[in-house]
Amino acid sequence: MSTPEHRPAAEPAEPVDAEIVEAEPVTAEPWAPPSVATDYTDQGVPTLDYVRDKIEGRSATAMGWEELRTAEVEEAEQKFAEREQKGKDKLAEIRRQMGLETS
Repeated sequence: MSTPEHRPAAEPAEPVDAEIVEAEPVTAEPWAPPSVATDYTDQGVPTLDYVRDKIEGRSATAMGWEELRTAEVEEAEQKFAEREQKGKDKLAEIRRQMGLETS
């Protein structure tokens, strides 16, 4: 079995005739970073598109909340609030029994 350490040495390679190329000076071209479209003008005033998007977003959010305000949702929220209050009351009772009540 032949491993890299036990292989016979290869014949020395012939020198390669190459041409030496002189380095050319590199000049940096001045450049400006790409401009990024912002939602404000150079004077700091919001653009019409930005304002329109904000209004449409708020309007869509309001309509979504209106659609979600059904009797079922109100009932679920009420049950959740009752369950939260019962949990807090039970925790306060346990603390009183253990003598941990600080207030």
